[in-house]
Amino acid sequence: MRIANLAGRLVLLAGDGAVDVERASGGAFAADPQAVFERWEEFTAWAREADTGGAQPYEVSDLLAPVPVPRQVFAIGLNYRDHAAESGFAAPEHPVVFTKYVSSITGPTGEIALPEGNVDWEVELVAVIGRKAYQVAEADAWGHVAGLTVGQDISERLTQFIAPPPQFSMAKSFPGFGPMGPALVTPEEFADRDDIELGCVLNGESVQKGRTNDMIFSIPSLIAQLSAVLTLLPGDVIFTGTPAGVGQGMTPPKFLAAGDELVTYVKGIGEMRHTFA
Repeated sequence: MRIANLAGRLVLLAGDGAVDVERASGGAFAADPQAVFERWEEFTAWAREADTGGAQPYEVSDLLAPVPVPRQVFAIGLNYRDHAAESGFAAPEHPVVFTKYVSSITGPTGEIALPEGNVDWEVELVAVIGRKAYQVAEADAWGHVAGLTVGQDISERLTQFIAPPPQFSMAKSFPGFGPMGPALVTPEEFADRDDIELGCVLNGESVQKGRTNDMIFSIPSLIAQLSAVLTLLPGDVIFTGTPAGVGQGMTPPKFLAAGDELVTYVKGIGEMRHTFA
């Protein structure tokens, strides 16, 4: 099942079209894309039987972040060994956790303003929580995932390292620095939900390409370790880390500039396309 946020309304995606959930359900479910996660099990039961024959064409430019206002945003640093190595760090023994502030979230297309500094790219698979999770065993963790989407952990490196310790959350939360989309895809849609290809392309050149089975801490491991400390709420998102190929790791380093186009993809979900100004 694929759902999306189409111009602020929750839709089911079917083929090349979209079905408005509020209208198709006769008002049983609200149009608000964020609200659906509080009733995720009810919604998925309805959606799997829903008639999608009336799906209507839509403009990709009208797609917004499928999780527009999560209560909690978690992000994981150095979660791929090759990225840890290019960053000059040993592979961590425990997840490196920070947040991206909600005001940074944007959709899968459009223009992002560049602040002064060195702005870098980081393709990420994003997991979205569908059931409250507290002290969840790793073996049960996938049962708390609503779906997966594409994310970018865009980062301004000067702000990140301006003071000890590094200011991860501030550097990664400028407006537009948390793109997500184009759709949320439920885990059963993937042939292997623990081994998914992801990458990004800058101005036609592939700069990142990896697979999620290379993560140091898998999605179930992250959910188990986060929920051992705190409660994960329906609609929360977890940016799960980036593989090697970020601009800061290049020789010489390379950063985003005005006029650049960044295409970010996760196989089985789709792609995001952004320009910078």
